[in-house]
Amino acid sequence: MSNLNSTITCPECGFVKDEIMPTDSCQWFYECQGCGVVLKPLSGDCCVYCSYGTLPCPPIQAGDECCSGAT
Repeated sequence: MSNLNSTITCPECGFVKDEIMPTDSCQWFYECQGCGVVLKPLSGDCCVYCSYGTLPCPPIQAGDECCSGAT
């Protein structure tokens, strides 16, 4: 069972927000509530949680290569 709670930290302003990750798709974009910048996954990562979260997305936690779809 995956842990769905992850804390995203904005690399632009340092704003931190606890989020619940979706289980059925990747989240390719995330708008920071601190500064409004839209975060996108870093090269080699499948979603914003893998790039900026305290935990990778549920499919990666389960040992899969990547998520399917996008939100």
